[in-house]
Order: sequence, then C-alpha cells, then structure tokens
Amino acid sequence: MAFDGFTMAALTKELSDKLTEGRLQKIAQPEPDELLLTIKNNRTNFRLVLSASPSLPLIYLTEEPKTSPLTAPNFCMLLRKHLNGARITGVSQYGLERVMKIELENLNELGDLVNKSLVVEIMGKHSNIIFLDETGQIIDSIKHVSSLVSSVREVLPGRDYFIPNTKDKHNPYELTTEQWMQEVVQQPVSVAKGLCNYFTGFSYTLAHETAFRCHIDGDAPFASLTGNQLSNLLNKLRELLDQSKNGLFAPEIVFEGKEPMEFAAFPLTMYETLEHRPQDSMSAAVETFYREKETIQRIRQKSTDLRKNVTTLLERNRKKRGIQEKQLRDTEKRDHYKIYGELIHTYGYQLTPEDTSLTCINYYDNTEVTITIDPTLTVSENANKYFNRYNKLKRTFEAVSQQIEETNELIQHLETILTALDIARQEEDLVLIKQELIDSGYMRSHGKNNRKGGRSMPKSSPLHYISSDGYDIYVGKNNYQNDQLTFKTATGNDWWFHAKQAPGSHVIIKCNNEEPPVKTFEEAASLAAFYSANKNADKVEIDYIQKKHVKKPNGSKPGFVVYYTNYSMMAAPDISNIKEAE
Repeated sequence: MAFDGFTMAALTKELSDKLTEGRLQKIAQPEPDELLLTIKNNRTNFRLVLSASPSLPLIYLTEEPKTSPLTAPNFCMLLRKHLNGARITGVSQYGLERVMKIELENLNELGDLVNKSLVVEIMGKHSNIIFLDETGQIIDSIKHVSSLVSSVREVLPGRDYFIPNTKDKHNPYELTTEQWMQEVVQQPVSVAKGLCNYFTGFSYTLAHETAFRCHIDGDAPFASLTGNQLSNLLNKLRELLDQSKNGLFAPEIVFEGKEPMEFAAFPLTMYETLEHRPQDSMSAAVETFYREKETIQRIRQKSTDLRKNVTTLLERNRKKRGIQEKQLRDTEKRDHYKIYGELIHTYGYQLTPEDTSLTCINYYDNTEVTITIDPTLTVSENANKYFNRYNKLKRTFEAVSQQIEETNELIQHLETILTALDIARQEEDLVLIKQELIDSGYMRSHGKNNRKGGRSMPKSSPLHYISSDGYDIYVGKNNYQNDQLTFKTATGNDWWFHAKQAPGSHVIIKCNNEEPPVKTFEEAASLAAFYSANKNADKVEIDYIQKKHVKKPNGSKPGFVVYYTNYSMMAAPDISNIKEAE
C-alpha cells in the first residue's frame, strides 16, 4: 500500500498523454494542502487533484467535484494570477523519484510568453506543492519550510529549488551490471530491504513482487542466493524498469474480501489467493483504492462506539450468567432436603429428646443416611425445617433457570449485533444497528424515537449476489434486514440458509418455484458461512430449509427464528467466485 516511484511513473505517463497541450481553466484549493486543477484538452475537461496532505499525499485525475472555500487562500490566488489559461507543455518525473513536474506556458503582464512549473512532491509528511519560475527559483509553495523546520532544505520564496538527497539512493534506470554485483547484492540485508535501500522509487510491495517473480523469498538475504538467482533477479528488475520506461503499465487493486489490500502499477502476482481487479488507469486505481479504504475505515471508526457498548454488555451478561450458574449449582442438593424431611416423618419416633442426629435407611436407594436434628425442635418441626429448605431451593432453581434462559437469549442477541457490525458496509447499516440497540433497551435515544413518528428509518438493502446458475441470492446485513428478508422478501418455496448455532446472516435463494441446482445451494451455503461468526473456520455447518418452515415466535428478538426440521451441509466460507450484483 505505497505510493511508490512506479506509481508516480504511471501517473506521469497518464497525465502527459491526457493533459499535454491542455489549458488550465480553473484553479481551486479545497483543502489547505490540496489543489484541484481543471484542464481542458481535446474538448474534454479533466479534474486533477494534487494533494500534499501529510497523512495522504496523492495525485490523480477524478470526475468528482470538490467544494472550495468562499475566499481562496493566498497560494491559490497567486496561481490564478500567474497560471489562469496557461498551456501545459509537459509532465515529467525526476528519475524514479516520487516527484512530478508539470510545465506550463503563459503570457506575463507584458504579453511575453514565460515558462513556469508546478512541482508535486509525494514524500509523506514532507509532501509539498511548489511553484517555480523559468529559472527553477521558488515563487511560492503550499507549505513553507524554513531552516528551523528542516536543516536539509528550505522551501521559501526566492530560494533555488532542488530535490533533497534521499539517503544516497540511486536511480534504478542508471543501474549497471557492475553496480549490481559490487554494491547492490553485497548489502548484508534481505532482498526486499536491499532493493528499497539502494534504489529510489521502490516500495517493499514491489520489491517483494520482483523477488516473487524469480521464485525467491523477498525476506531471504542476498548472501543466501546463488549466482543464477542473482542473475534472474537482475533480469526481472530490468524487465520491470523497461516496462516503466516504455509506459507499459497495468494498474490493479488487490482485494481481500471486500477490503482493498494493495494497489500497484503492475500486476501483483505474489497475491495468488486474493482477488485482482485491473483498473483502466493509474488514477482510477489510486482514487478507487483510497476511496474504498477510507469508506471502510470510516465505517470502522463510526462503529467503534457501538462495538464498545455491545462488547461491554456482552461481558457484563456473561459475568451475570456465571453468577447465575453458580446459584443454580447451589440448588443441586434440594431433593436431599425433601427426602430428609420424609425420613424424619417416617423414623422420627425413634428419636429421644437428647438426640442431635437420626441414622436410618433411605428407602429410595436402601443406603444408610445420617440426618442432623435440632433437639430444641419437635420431630414435626425438624421435618418442616428440611421441607422449607427444599421449597426455597426449588423456587430458587426455577427462578434462576428462567433467568439463565433470558440471559442466554440476551447474549445470543448481542452476539448477532456484534456480527452485524462486522458485516456493515455503509453508515445506513450502522444507523439500523444503533436503532436496534435503542429499541431493545440497550442504549438510550438522544433524539426522537424513530418508532414514534420521528425520522424515518434509513434505507439499507441486503447484499445481493448472483449464483453461477443465475439465481438471485440475498444476504441480510443485520437483524432488522434478516426479518425483512425472511418474512417479507422471501416466499414459501424459497430456500433459507443460516450458520448452525452461530450468529450470522439470513441467506435466501429466490427460486421462482423452481428447484435450484446443487451449485447454487453450495454458493448460498458459502455465503451463510462467510457472513457468520464462524467465517474464519475452514468449514462451517449450515442449516437450510424452505422458508415456509421458518417461524418467528411472538415477542422474540429481531432476527430470531425457529425451525424444527432442516437439512445440513458443510461449507467453506469462501465467496471469491460468487458474483455480487451491480
């Protein structure tokens, strides 16, 4: 997940092809460290995002507009003064550095053509956008860097621009065989680390990918490689560099499930088991990757409080259940006290006023038993004392058994909510989960209750997949959706799936009164396994049955159902080959 030199090379090629000879129509600064340039070229408008954000510095073309502040910042006003209507004469990269130069030509106040340039540096927290004149002198920058901030380089108006020395790294385009054998492979480090340490523009991801293409472990030290392996590694490295020089990029994003994991300017063949999605352009790869990543992170962040509440409630109720189970164990001897009372009634005539115990035969199992007797009480009173103790423990047993049942139901419900938080993809999903917590009395509502004429519930659709045989399969993302899906969307002959004795989604195959093929059943079972609390298991047992046999008890919690006959199958929680509907 790195914006490396090859990503910059791919973007440079893309922007050069699309923007060269284009005219700069609009300049906006939607964020303090971000520019949005609108360029018209070949009757097409392009939006170019240049971000020097310390947390997420990026360059990409986008179709999404951005809101700008009413009053433009000083840097934006300066660029408008010098560059409005300017022609882009070229886009270039400094070697394989993460530095791009956009060259522009425009008329000055005297009507003379002058050349200026925007330099975009993608360097983590040191990222910057710098405006240069024709001599390479800094006119201004989006971030000023004084000598107090950096002893390496000042970025201030009037200073000469230069790229700081990146730890004596070398331009890989200039690599010779002698350098490779005498310097690169002599490093006492791993292959991946050595490539990143010696060359500019290399990320660990691409370094590992280069090694993988040679069937070499990227974590293996150079010293462990044979001569043939070193030679193959050099050849693969040169192939990659030649592709970059010639603009032969094939950007893609690698997904793990629904979450983007990596992106690169070249196919990442080392991720053999993950989903690879080729992209139309490097801009599309960058924008899609970070948008998807941001969405997931935002959902996770917003779900943190809900997850904390649910987890706290779960822990509290599990402790409560532990106490209740101890109370239940304390009632296990209740029947003994009943028998003691009966035996005292039967054999009490043998007792003398001084006796403190009664030894007799228990006629239920023919064993001898000794019963403690209170000599201050009559025989009848001693018997009643044991009967009272029995009745008390019996009442305790019945009450605690009921309490344990209620606590178990509550724990099961909370576990389903926790699973729903893992499945949530949109903010609307979180709103529904929060509403369920409020409706169930686990949380207080801080606004109008949606159930009492307040805001309407947000629209949130279940997940929709298409089986390999063309059948629609729907997956509920939370308990409210599960109820809606099972009892409103599904008809009697549709097939219903759920992970056996585990929190998870209701899964429905829409059959249209047909019998789906076996493959569709297997795919629905895999979806039920994946969207359950057991998704990390190798195999998950799945119950399935026609929807008409699934019932919802009166007064039960959302998502809770019962069924008395069902089929079962084992399914792997792998849905990589199941197509999600657009």
